Amino acid sequence: MLIQNLRTRRDREEGFTLIELMVVVLIIAILIAIAIPTFLGARSRAQDKASQSNVRNGISAAKTIFTDGQDYADATAAELAVVEPSLTFQDDATASTEPKQVSVGIDDSDDTVAGNDTIYMVSRSKSGKCYGAMDVQAAVGAGTYYAEIDSGACTAANAEAGSFSWSDAF
Repeated sequence: MLIQNLRTRRDREEGFTLIELMVVVLIIAILIAIAIPTFLGARSRAQDKASQSNVRNGISAAKTIFTDGQDYADATAAELAVVEPSLTFQDDATASTEPKQVSVGIDDSDDTVAGNDTIYMVSRSKSGKCYGAMDVQAAVGAGTYYAEIDSGACTAANAEAGSFSWSDAF
């Protein structure tokens, strides 16, 4: 009787076959192959947006300083850090190596207006791209312009030298 019960129990054992398990593994592998590139693309875009946002915040801080004196001469790294303490501002020759580091340069692009009327800011994204913003308060060409470059030193000096192609948006 005992032996017959054991044989009956052994014959009733159920489970997944090797083929069924392999099909499940294959489906999971396909889903992973689709999800990873999508995730990496979203991650890169988020890193770029963080750098662009930091440059825009820096320009907003500079405009705040400009409002007081109608001149960007007071928009030094130290003064900008007071207005926008979440960012680290550097001089125009120091390259930005991360999104929170913003290289700042001031220029008098319009010689007909007294004072420093243009400010440049650049920041390096974790994806490796360099994003820049230029605010012009001159009589001609006033406005804020944006640029993106994939290579070269990410410095405000390069932005001033014309290494960027400026447009109305990133």
